[in-house]
Amino acid sequence: MNRHLVLLLLGLPLTVSAAESASPAASQVSLTGQLAQLGIGLLLVVGLIFLMGYLMRRIGPMAPQGQHIRLVSSFPLGPRDRLLLVDVGGTQMLLGTSPGRINTLHVFAEPVADLSTPAASQTDFARTLRALLKREKDQ
Repeated sequence: MNRHLVLLLLGLPLTVSAAESASPAASQVSLTGQLAQLGIGLLLVVGLIFLMGYLMRRIGPMAPQGQHIRLVSSFPLGPRDRLLLVDVGGTQMLLGTSPGRINTLHVFAEPVADLSTPAASQTDFARTLRALLKREKDQ
């Protein structure tokens, strides 16, 4: 072990002197080549990130087709607590959620919100905006 360490320490000045004897133009070219390769690799990775973002916006998230759990409505109670109306296979449940906890508050025998009509998915804001736009057209 000590013999290997001594040989390594003795050989160290030889590698330093060999590096010093190399021409500065060759080391400059290799540095420029390495920086160019690094820049091209960085541009390639950033380009792939933007391409994936574009494709995700175009195609949308890959959701399984047979999804049986749907969020029907959400109502915030505070900054971190909310009420959720969830449809699971035709049964609607009212859930209370807070950080680290989900409680079933009520399971409805018959659906509260009709999922087949498009108005069920509209928010209050959308309805209010549509009513205001309709009034402006009438005037």
